[in-house]
Parts: sequence; structure tokens; C-alpha cells
Amino acid sequence: MENEADEILTKRMKLGMEEKELAVRDGTALEIVGKEETETNTLGSEEMELNIAHIVEKIEHFTQMVSELLESGKTMFKEMSHEFEERLIMIHKEKMEKWQEEIRELRMLDASNEEDNAILHNARYLLQNPQIDS
Repeated sequence: MENEADEILTKRMKLGMEEKELAVRDGTALEIVGKEETETNTLGSEEMELNIAHIVEKIEHFTQMVSELLESGKTMFKEMSHEFEERLIMIHKEKMEKWQEEIRELRMLDASNEEDNAILHNARYLLQNPQIDS
């Protein structure tokens, strides 16, 4: 039994060493593959850098366009604000003149009505109080 145990232990040790050798070989193979992939990544990195540079260029162009739009928008709103203010003042002036004219017409009408009322009052007084001038 002791021999069987020793044989099993020896087999396991041999299998362990073979696995290590295989792992070392695979490690070397993996290391070589890793270097090749790094070189590919370096080449890919150059391509990526070009793509990134292109995107950065697009960002800068878009930012410049937005900045120009903001400036032109500010200018446009200032002009529109000035035109709006002038138009609003003009509308106010026209309405005030119209209402002042209506007030003048009402005052003239009131004055005319007062004159007519005074004439009617005098006529009523004369009709109610006839004087004998004979």
C-alpha cells in the first residue's frame, strides 16, 4: 500500500511538473502573442489617434460655430429689442394722441351740450314765466 501511495504521489508530481512546463511554454507563447498584440495596438493606436484628432477637430469646429451663433443671436436680439422698444413707444404715442383727441372731442361735446342746456333752460324759464310787455 505504501508503494501504491508513493506511485500515486510520484504520478501527481510528474503531472504537476508537466503542467508547469506546459504553462511555461504557453506563457512564452502568450508573451509572444502579447507582444504582437501590443504592436497591433500601437498601430491601432495611431489610427485611433487620427480618429480622435478628427473628432477633436469636429468638436472645435462645432464649438466655434456655436460661439458665432451665440454672438449673432445676441446682436440680433439687441437689434430686435431696440426695434421692439421703438415700436412699443410709437404705439403708446399713437394711442395717447388718439385718446387725447377723444378727450378734446368729449370736452367740446360737453361744452356744446352745456350751451344747449343753458339755451333750453332759458327757453323753459321764458315759457313758464311769461312777461306782459304790452
